[in-house]
Amino acid sequence: MKINKLKLSSLSTQTKLMPLRYKVLITGGAGFIGFHLARRLLETGVRVVGIDNFNDYYDPALKHARLAQLADHDNFSHFKLDLADRSAMADLFATHRFDAVVNMAAQAGVRYSLENPHSYIDTNIVGFTNVLEGCRHSGVKHLVFASSSSVYGANTRMPFSVHDNVDHPVSLYAATKKSSELMAHAYSHLYGLPCTGLRFFTVYGPWGRPDMAYFLFTKAILAGEPINVFNHGKMKRDFTYIDDIVEGVIRVIHKLPQANPLWNGDSPDPATSYCPYRIYNIGNNNQVELLHYIEVLEECLGKKAKKNFMPMQNGDVPATYANVDDLVRDVGFKPDTTVEAGIRLFVDWYLDYYAG
Repeated sequence: MKINKLKLSSLSTQTKLMPLRYKVLITGGAGFIGFHLARRLLETGVRVVGIDNFNDYYDPALKHARLAQLADHDNFSHFKLDLADRSAMADLFATHRFDAVVNMAAQAGVRYSLENPHSYIDTNIVGFTNVLEGCRHSGVKHLVFASSSSVYGANTRMPFSVHDNVDHPVSLYAATKKSSELMAHAYSHLYGLPCTGLRFFTVYGPWGRPDMAYFLFTKAILAGEPINVFNHGKMKRDFTYIDDIVEGVIRVIHKLPQANPLWNGDSPDPATSYCPYRIYNIGNNNQVELLHYIEVLEECLGKKAKKNFMPMQNGDVPATYANVDDLVRDVGFKPDTTVEAGIRLFVDWYLDYYAG
């Protein structure tokens, strides 16, 4: 898909100038989490600018449908822009003054990184560099960026803690997410840019990504087709409902990271620093077996799945489980939506959305 370069004039004429408490840039604003975050921020009176390149990793029509839900908000503007386009990103930051930037844009998907590794470098490394440079040169007060539970890679001590080292990624996607954390720390150290990284754990819910397992399962079950259940069903995930993710992100936006006065280079804490930098897990703090997740989905759909048991896929891990003690302590929030409640809300949305 061709990405049109944005000119300064187009940015200034499309943006609605209204005095508000905050002005936030959301990269990946037409994506799953970015859309939900934009909607919640708009409801609180925050002015939101979103960007997205509308790539075809999955059907862009879903992204356009998400944005249509925000069309009536006067305080929302959105631009087609690729993070990897250095000059367009520089124009964006030169034209706007953002109080906070939330980087949700990424080339997602663990398995796709085995097929198209360059797209992960272009977006997750080159694109994130452009975000960091924009924040640095325009005085952004807080950069919040999406990381991933995948950074825990070959770690096996559960639950995963932000205070553990994460130096053994098992996919390129995970490696680029760890790289983003390191790059953000460098900018926090060099330029005093307050940066907070958020490691998301298996996010699901309405308006989700069609490449995710629960989405693929739903489509296949309704069509009477078999679903692929990897690692012969011996998988556990810390499934986190989208509303809990968004609540956590919003609280973190308003929580500027502070230097940790106890940080010591002899025994460095990976989650904090001597500069304004912080890492948090956002997960449900509850492991759910994949087969149970499928059972709940079957119950909500009123139809049994035909299961095709498969071996573990390259780049995948058998289990995830988030320690969220730091999140609870610092922002007073712990995700708690059960899979029974969350899947029901997803299925209701799915049946309604695809009925037409």
